[in-house]
Amino acid sequence: MIIVQTPLRISLFGGGTDFPAYYLDHGGAVLSSTIDKFIFVTIKQRFDKKLRVGYTRTEMVDSLDEIQHTLIREAFRKTGLTQGIEVTTMGDIPSEGSGLGSSSTVTVGALHAMYAHKRELILSERLAREACEIERDILKSPIGLQDQYIAAYGGVRFIEFRQDGSVCPHAVELDAKTLRRLNDNLLLFFTGKTRKADDILREQKANIHQQLAVLHEMKAIAYQARRELEQGNVDIIGEMLHESWALKRRLASQISNSYLDELYATARRAGAIGGKIAGAGGGGFILLYCKNGTQEDVRHELSHLQELPFRMGQDGSKVIFDYHR
Repeated sequence: MIIVQTPLRISLFGGGTDFPAYYLDHGGAVLSSTIDKFIFVTIKQRFDKKLRVGYTRTEMVDSLDEIQHTLIREAFRKTGLTQGIEVTTMGDIPSEGSGLGSSSTVTVGALHAMYAHKRELILSERLAREACEIERDILKSPIGLQDQYIAAYGGVRFIEFRQDGSVCPHAVELDAKTLRRLNDNLLLFFTGKTRKADDILREQKANIHQQLAVLHEMKAIAYQARRELEQGNVDIIGEMLHESWALKRRLASQISNSYLDELYATARRAGAIGGKIAGAGGGGFILLYCKNGTQEDVRHELSHLQELPFRMGQDGSKVIFDYHR
């Protein structure tokens, strides 16, 4: 049996510039970080030739084409495993509609587990690239490329998407004090609403050429945020989150709504400097930056929401258990 641990992420700046329709013409950049919340994928050999997939439901089938979990099915196909395998996924949070990159985390984790089962050494770049191929090229999901790369590489990353199609994940060099302050000042709450991101992302993708000025500005903020963090300037990140969220809301009509706007306004009145709805928007988790001393006031005002305590900068996808008889 093999167990692979793959992290979820929070995307701080630049989301939307990781769509090929944008970055192949203009270049894109995001600032993102893995967190200490994970999806675990287990894989083991079966005694028979069946394929078993366990998640919120259980599938037991005789052939790949029968598997209804599309990400797992295509990971099987990509790695060449076709029979006699059992795969299960378990997550620290509900896996759908969270805005924390769970779909890509599952894809990266499943690929990693399957290659480990085959005793193949797999590098982060290949994991990320093949996860993108599954989600974008094969399953036609209307998503960018940041989630697969941050899940595979881990840490706090500044990821550039270049006009030649290459992807360059740079580690952001933070001293211990800066990372500690970030972790202390960022709060994450579940809004109580989940959503299907596809509709939001399709609209956002369709609007790219009408929103070039907004996307250029969001990319510039990502570059500035990297510089500020590497210089140890933490509180300005809250102000930049607020600025970036105001821009992101313009990319698609469903990114925010009156309920989410009121939650955000309540948090700001309580002392949060800035924040954003995680992922595509529309629901899931809300991320807030609070200066030291205001966190408890924000928690009090949002006490009807469930908080998800977290720490940034965790490792990327890795094997944490490997037992071969």
